[in-house]
Amino acid sequence: MARDVFIEHLAAVPLFGALGKKELGLVARRAEDVRVSAGKVLCSEGETGHQFFVIMEGRAKVTRHGRKVASIGPGAFFGELSLLDKHPRNATVAAETDMELVVLGQREFAGLIDDAPGFARKLLAGLARRVREADARSL
Repeated sequence: MARDVFIEHLAAVPLFGALGKKELGLVARRAEDVRVSAGKVLCSEGETGHQFFVIMEGRAKVTRHGRKVASIGPGAFFGELSLLDKHPRNATVAAETDMELVVLGQREFAGLIDDAPGFARKLLAGLARRVREADARSL
């Protein structure tokens, strides 16, 4: 996938919303372009997460307690909180179709925090905005 397209998809993720093009480029260099076949379980409810996913192509099914709660497609993302803590996943996500994904591991993410001055501050600003938006929707 073209690097600019990769960066464009990352820029649409709320977690990375406060990052500039330079920081998004750092994320893109550490992330992987992964293709999976229909039926592949990407993450399992109750298991500790270690990866964050952005869907480039294809569709995935999200289930909680064995019940389908959503179908997600291009531009959707999941697993971002696993980059920040080691809590268990709250849903299972499985490929409904063949898919192309951007995948960022917890170790690569931690390296970004350590290596890029200002990255953590901008990331926290993005998280703060996301919390404010969620709070506004709950009122």
